[in-house]
Order: sequence, then structure tokens, then C-alpha cells
Amino acid sequence: MNSLPLITSWLSLGSLEPHPNVTPSVIFGLGWLYLILFCMNVAWTWRSYHKGHHIDLPAFAGGGHIPTAAVWATYSTVLMLVSVVHFSCASSPESFWLIMPDFAKTAVDAIVADARYFFAATTVGFFLMLLLREWLARPNIGWASLNLSLLFLTISMTDWDFRQIVGKPDNVPIVAMLFIVGFFTWVFFYRANENDRRAAQGRPPVEAENNEKVLTWPDLVYTEMICMIAATALLMLWGIALQAPLEEPASAVKTPNPSKAPWYFLGLQEMLVYYDPWLAGVVFPSVILGGMMAIPYIDFNKLGNGYYTFNERKFAITTFMFGFLPLWVGMIILGTFLRGPNWNVFGIYEFWDVHKLEALNNVNLSEYFWYGLGQPLPMAPAGSDFWTQAPYILAREAPGFLAIGFYLAALPGLMAGTIFKKFFIRMGFVRYMVFSNLVLMMAALPLKMVLRWAVNLKYFIAIPEWFFNV
Repeated sequence: MNSLPLITSWLSLGSLEPHPNVTPSVIFGLGWLYLILFCMNVAWTWRSYHKGHHIDLPAFAGGGHIPTAAVWATYSTVLMLVSVVHFSCASSPESFWLIMPDFAKTAVDAIVADARYFFAATTVGFFLMLLLREWLARPNIGWASLNLSLLFLTISMTDWDFRQIVGKPDNVPIVAMLFIVGFFTWVFFYRANENDRRAAQGRPPVEAENNEKVLTWPDLVYTEMICMIAATALLMLWGIALQAPLEEPASAVKTPNPSKAPWYFLGLQEMLVYYDPWLAGVVFPSVILGGMMAIPYIDFNKLGNGYYTFNERKFAITTFMFGFLPLWVGMIILGTFLRGPNWNVFGIYEFWDVHKLEALNNVNLSEYFWYGLGQPLPMAPAGSDFWTQAPYILAREAPGFLAIGFYLAALPGLMAGTIFKKFFIRMGFVRYMVFSNLVLMMAALPLKMVLRWAVNLKYFIAIPEWFFNV
């Protein structure tokens, strides 16, 4: 493809920046996005009009009601005007003003460019979602949340660095995955809230009343066939619109920086920052799979089978969702969009500079313990054999062994007499020990992350002589 006309048109527009935030093609493309948003909200306005919903004004605003359809119609009109502005101003990017302001970029990057703040924000957001679940699961609130996230994505596309991250063919499906996860999480709370309200009124869940049976043929088979055709058409359009993320042939003398695993393994790759490879790559994945298989055998709460609910299974749902959203999806977001060259953390509007250096001063628990006592680390004489070295190594790492032993052996017993007393009584000893150790293993990841950020703790047990680090 001859790129000379494109370069000539670019220079003729007066842009000499190698990485311009807005270009004619970007502005024109965003115009189509705003037009799609306009069509979506026109359909929602029509739905709101037929539903007859309204918004109650507070007393200081005079009271009264405002039809919800009027609000969405006004918003749709604004989207249409913004779309027209993009189409009409595409030829003059130097004077375009509908962009993400610099102060907003700085504020967002101040949170996401630091793994500590990012994890804190995702954790706080998770618990706020649980506390506000009844309000967030309202249809108009859910639709407003979708619009806000799409507007944030669209306006952020006016930043060059953001486009390079989000628009990478490898990352496009992950962006779509985030919206899919958000949608199905909202659907769960919407249906769970309805069933919880019905349970409080002494009524059966919706699934028990609307339990009409259908035949596999033709109902289910036709539905599956239509979904198969739609998915095939989507994949074909995807393959035509986006280039395959193929790179040059692999070379031992030139490796990608950063070198990332596929998106579904990025959570494990992020765990490698805090744990040794044998733990993050072998033990924890095995515990996750084994724990999920063990759930039906250790679960004593039979409520919630076959229908949506939250109040009847608060602990189980909260624990699962915390492990899935902040600890898995959050780690995928961190590894995909924020980890850059040298595995440093960058903001979503920050240039991925390969020369960025972050000083690391991680310290093992044994070093904290012995140096804190003013004593050197126990070391065997140089050239000692294995049996001579072993007592010194075990003495050196004794604080770590005691800490891990207390965490996995003593702490379950303490919890059985306090916060998990009900669980211990109903589960019995064996099932409770399996359950408590699974919970503690899941909690080990955020605990290790917090200790790394707070006191630069590297390993509880560090035995490089035996290739054993915890």
C-alpha cells in the first residue's frame, strides 16, 4: 500500500507530531461510535416511554415527576449532535476540542499506574457493588452505567497511548470480555434481587413459577443453530475487520518486551510477581481446580439450587465473586492494559517507555527477623555438605516456617471457634479443614500483595539452595 498520500495529507493538515492524539480518521471513526450510541439510546427511550417510568424530584427542586423517557430523549439528542460535530470537524483535527482533558488523564493514571491503588480501587469497588446491589441492578441505572463506560472508552480513544493499548488486536476481545462480565454480573443481581424480594414476601422464586418445559427438538436445537450462525458471522466479520495479531518469526536474540502470556493466563503471570513459579504456576492453579471440584462436597447450604439469590447464599457468592472479579479479572486487566516494558506498571494514558526504571528493594522474612534482632543470618561454613548446611538453613528460615504453619494449621482452628463456628458445626472436621484451607489459600494472594507493597516482603521462606521459596 502506498502511504505517500496519507503522509502528504497528514502534513498538509499541519500536524508534525509523531503520535497525534486526534487525526481525521480517529475523529470520523468516533463519530460512528457516537451514532451507534445515539441509536441504542433511541431504542431505550422508546422502551422507557412504553414502560411509563418517571423520576421523582426532591422537595427542594419543587417535587413533581419527570418522565424517564424525556431524560433519555435529551441524552440521545446530545449524542446525535456530538456525532454530527465529529463528522463535520473530521478534516480539522488541530481545532477539535471534544477530547479527554489532561487533568482527567492525570487523575486516572494516578490510580491505575500504581498497583497498590489499582487493587485498592477494585476491592473497594467490589464491596460497594455488593452494598449497592439493589440500586445498581435497576434497569435505568444499569443502562446509565453502560453509557458511562462506553462514553469513557470513546472519549479515551482521543489519546494516542490509550488507542495503542485498547486497539491492539490481542486486546480487543479482552475489552469485549469486560463488558460481557459486567453485563452478566448485572443480570445476576437483577434476578437475585427479585427472588430475594419474593422470598421476603413468602412467595416462590421466579424460576419456580415460570417453569414451563420445552422440547429439545425443535426449540433447543433451533436456538442453538441460530446462535451458531450468529457466532460464525461475528467471527467472520471480526476476521475481516481486524488484522490477525501475527508477529515476526521467533528469534532467540530478539524477545518481545513485555513478553506476555495469552490473556487467560495473565492472572497467573501476574501472580509470578509475588510468588515463586512453582507456586504461581503449579500449586495455585491446582488448588483452584481442585477447590472448584470440591465445592459440591463441602457445601452444606442447599438453598439457591436452580434459582438466583444472594441473601440465601451471601458468604458463598461473595467469596466466589471476590476470587473471580478482583483476584482474577482484575489481575487480567492489570496484566493486559497496565503492565508494559520490563513488566513495569503504566497508566492507560502513559507512553510505554522501555527506559522506565523502578527501584525494587524486596526483603525476605528471615532477613527482617535476624537483622531486626541485630544478628547475622545463620550460615554454614563454606564448602559444607548438605547435612551440615541443612540445620543452618532450617534455623535461618524458622520464622517463615512458623508463620506458614500458623497460617495453615493454627488459624483454621481459631476461625472454627470464632467467625466460622457455624461452618465447623455443620461441616464436621474434615470438610471444615478443606474449606478453611481453600479460603486461606485464596486469601494468600491479596495478603502477599499487600505485604509486598507495604513492607517490601519478598518471601516468607527463601531457600534458593533447595529451589524452595514461598
